[in-house]
Amino acid sequence: MSGRASDEFPLAPLRVEIDAVDAEIVGLLARRLGIVERVIAIKQEHGLPALLPDRVEEVVAHVREKASQGGVPPDLAETLWRAMIDWTIAYEERRLPEPRS
Repeated sequence: MSGRASDEFPLAPLRVEIDAVDAEIVGLLARRLGIVERVIAIKQEHGLPALLPDRVEEVVAHVREKASQGGVPPDLAETLWRAMIDWTIAYEERRLPEPRS
């Protein structure tokens, strides 16, 4: 395979589909981040920390189950969600006041 554009032509329609799915995922991430903003407000109001370990594990277990039911490898879903959760926790920590001791 030479890697020329003409050799990749059969991939073009699939790339369009992948691009459309990627756009949907970005839209869902934006929606999720909007909810995270509301979560931050509630955590600020109630003095809750960004990291709630039990909730993290609950989310991951739920995602693994949904992934398995949907024909997605659960380890792929868990890897993606843990990365997203880690980013979200760091984002919340930057926005929340320092915990009082």
